[in-house]
Amino acid sequence: MTTMTPEREVHLAAASDAILRADDLIGGYLPGVDILNGADLYCNKGELVGIIGPNGAGKSTLLKALFGLVNVRSGSVTLEGRDITNKRADQLVTAGIGFVPQTNNVFPSLTIEENMEMGCFQAPKAFKERFDFVADIFPRLGERRKQRAGQLSGGERQMVAMGRALMMAPSVLLLDEPSAGLSPVLQDEVFVQTRNINRAGVSVIMVEQNARRCLQICDRGYVLDHGRNAYTGTGEALGKDPKVIELYLGTLGAADK
Repeated sequence: MTTMTPEREVHLAAASDAILRADDLIGGYLPGVDILNGADLYCNKGELVGIIGPNGAGKSTLLKALFGLVNVRSGSVTLEGRDITNKRADQLVTAGIGFVPQTNNVFPSLTIEENMEMGCFQAPKAFKERFDFVADIFPRLGERRKQRAGQLSGGERQMVAMGRALMMAPSVLLLDEPSAGLSPVLQDEVFVQTRNINRAGVSVIMVEQNARRCLQICDRGYVLDHGRNAYTGTGEALGKDPKVIELYLGTLGAADK
């Protein structure tokens, strides 16, 4: 009989009312090659959860596993108590999960408005209401709705990608390294926008290369290492933890996949 660790007991108890949770995930991109090795995660309604860790720790893989883009060989993912493990991405969008990949996350030949229409293709009648919601968070998208996305700056394209993911009114938004490749000023803007999305009522799970800034804005954080949780706690507590600072915050600078 396997003995449950105290850390796992705490996770199971705390995650009992989570809107989205992952339990003991094992999986990866290739058969027999596991990148996730028992990762746990939960996000409560209204929370902003950050995932940090060294390169190759499995952060982006965990996020993609939540969205059905990585095969989960063992463990489970649940949304409001419903098993969604390995469901197709389109089914997860309908169920209430939005996902913003790190790269290739806009249609450059389409206008901002057309990008938003693509985000709302499963519910076209809701377009005006949802576009107004997105434009309230990102006023520039409303002002420049006829401009092609390919003509926008990196920070503006990130707004389009995040806005499009909000068009189906997700209960949970997954962000994969939203600040990657942006200048420090634009990175700060993305973090402010992420907090604004969260304050608008959307739960957010964010993988982020800028670990210090991520911990400053998130309610809770996870430090992943070798595909499993190394540390977890409030963003403030992790940012001040001597072991986290020594082992991770001093070395986190580049994005990982």
